[in-house]
Order: sequence, then structure tokens, then C-alpha cells
Amino acid sequence: MMESSTPLAARLRVIDLETTGDSFANGGVVEIGWQDLAQEADGSWDLDGGPGSRLVRPDFPISAVTSAIHHIVDEDVAEARPWAEVAPVILSGGHTLALAAHRAAFEQRWCMPALSGRAHWICTWKCALRVWPDAPTHSNQGLRYWRRPAGLDRATGLPAHRAGPDAYVTAHHLRDMLALVKLDRLLAWSAEPALLVRVPSGPLQGRRWDELYEAQLARVLDRAFRRNPDMLFTARREMARRGGGSGAPEQPRLNV
Repeated sequence: MMESSTPLAARLRVIDLETTGDSFANGGVVEIGWQDLAQEADGSWDLDGGPGSRLVRPDFPISAVTSAIHHIVDEDVAEARPWAEVAPVILSGGHTLALAAHRAAFEQRWCMPALSGRAHWICTWKCALRVWPDAPTHSNQGLRYWRRPAGLDRATGLPAHRAGPDAYVTAHHLRDMLALVKLDRLLAWSAEPALLVRVPSGPLQGRRWDELYEAQLARVLDRAFRRNPDMLFTARREMARRGGGSGAPEQPRLNV
């Protein structure tokens, strides 16, 4: 594992995982990548060293579908150590104040509290929705090319969908968020459901929440969208922003 150049500094560790599936039920970790951020004397944050990565031997064969994403095959991980041995060394210990990942809920399926030292988490996807609501996309790579973060070396951030380069890209987003928003606020946003900018699915897909009629918002709150905590949270927040039902034109007969 790469040594930190400032081992006594307060640190955040950005994590990225490549896996054989989307949960323990159908997959395992095949690679973990990380990139540290260290706090400077003036309170700012910057990348600390370069990205690191380690292959992991999963309990499941790597399917062709997932190999097509990250290009890791069974032969690559045959001699690697299992996740239970690799994870604690990388996830816990040191002066790490929190772990971070883009759509951190995915990483948290494997980075359980017992392996991470019960670390706090920052979800850079949830935070990006708040900090850069006008971005055309809030994916990790989409933000990379829309924002073009200062100092991001293109070669180090490639190939995409490999754990080390992806963690490196995410760390630049986190660094720039911390220049705008305090760490405590990022942690608080990460602990809540996502405050969505656009409706992600259904008949209203792609519409901005602040453009919806009150009847449409009410329909979101009253129908099957209730199963989606992000949509429910966002609809309630938008209703509250309008003062509980005012601030947007009403169109009660609109079918959605």
C-alpha cells in the first residue's frame, strides 16, 4: 500500500470498488482503489500522493458482463488475497476522518462497519447534486469532463472503471467540494437521501423538480414512487420549499 507523504495530517480516503456483481448475494470485490486527501495547515484539502489499488480474489467467478466493464478476469485475481484480509488494512486505521466514494451506498455494501472501523462516509454523488445542481450529469466521469478539475492528470485518471483511476478522479471532485463546503456539511448531506435535481424515472423522467406542478409533486408523494427514498425526500423538500403547496402553478387535471 502506498505510504502517505504526510502521515500525521488529518486525512480523507476516497474508495472505489470493482466487483463481480452488485451485492454479496451475487458477487464479490475484485479490486479496491484509493486516493487520500490531506488537510493543509491553512485548513484546505489537497490530494496526498497518488492513487493506489489492489486486486482481490472474490468468492464468485467474474462474469463476462462485469469483465466487459473493468476488464478484470478470473486469471488476474487467482493469486490475490480475499476481501476479508485486504479490506481492514485499506479501510481503517491511521488519521482517516472519513471514507468517501461516488455513490457510496454501493461501496458500503462491502465496506461494512466491522471492516472500515465504523468510519463515517461522504457520498460525492449526493454532494455533487447539491454543490453543482446545474451539471448536465452527476456521474463521476461526467463531472470530470464537465468540470475539468485543476491538476487532474488525464493519464493517471485512466482507464475508467478501474478502481485506482476512478478513486483519483473522485478525489478531485471531493477536494473542490471542500473548497466550497465544510466537511461537516458534506457528511450531513451524505447521511440523508439524495436531493435529486431531475426526476430519475417514470412518466416525468428528466423533468426538474422545481418545474413540476403541485399536482405532479402530490402524485409523486402519493403513488408508487414512495418506494424510492430519494424521490420521496426530494418531493417533500420541494413541497417545503414552496411553503407547503405554493410557489408553482397548479394544474390539477394533468395526467402524470
